[in-house]
Amino acid sequence: MRVVAIIPARFGSTRFEGKPLIDIVGKPMIQRVYEGVRQSKLVEKIIVATDDQRIREAVQRFGGHVVMTSPDHPTGTDRIAEVARRLRAEIIVNVQGDEPLIKGRIIDKAIRPLLADETLSMSTLMTRLKEVKEWLNPNVAKVVVDRRGFALYFSRAPIPLLMGLNIERLLADGSSMERVVLKGVFKHIGVYVYRRRFLLQFSRMNPTSLERLEKLEQLRALENGCRIKVIPVDYEPLHVETPEDLPKVVAFLTSLS
Repeated sequence: MRVVAIIPARFGSTRFEGKPLIDIVGKPMIQRVYEGVRQSKLVEKIIVATDDQRIREAVQRFGGHVVMTSPDHPTGTDRIAEVARRLRAEIIVNVQGDEPLIKGRIIDKAIRPLLADETLSMSTLMTRLKEVKEWLNPNVAKVVVDRRGFALYFSRAPIPLLMGLNIERLLADGSSMERVVLKGVFKHIGVYVYRRRFLLQFSRMNPTSLERLEKLEQLRALENGCRIKVIPVDYEPLHVETPEDLPKVVAFLTSLS
């Protein structure tokens, strides 16, 4: 096997306990993520990595492949690294378990650069920001890249920041300035593709200062000198971090039926 996708899933989320099993229009969320990944033309195997028997049983019920992992992992990356150590795949795709609308074609766009360039160790995705409120929202990770599409920085802060921008005026009347502010502003999409050998190295690196400040794991890679290729996509992620996010996803899926 050359490409394996791993979906980390834990039951004990502090913001939304049990969310992998939450029902979304008749299916548990973990099943919707799994089915989205299954649309990929490049992923050869999909594995759910969990530490919870309830999630394991749910995945088995819909015919998915699941592996039990240690309950002590501090991050999803550590969880997928445990599974990756048992595999012989060249490329590992980390698909977040709270992306019930993820599409295989989007995942494939993140994989292709590593298939085309053996010098790349890691890639991820970004999409253009459409609303000023998202740009200002610390829960939305932003990214800036160089001219070749490699990440310069990821931040929860509004980057890049226009010098002299009046934030209060922008919030009061965002429509008049939105086109200027959001030109070339991108938010990060949490799909990561690693060359397996780098993933195992990455999981052994100590958390870095910027990573701790921003609470963004990918900064650990940048601080250790790794280039991250960031691919722009036309895709609007609707992830479920808290119960308040769920109605948006349900409304979207209901509108399709």
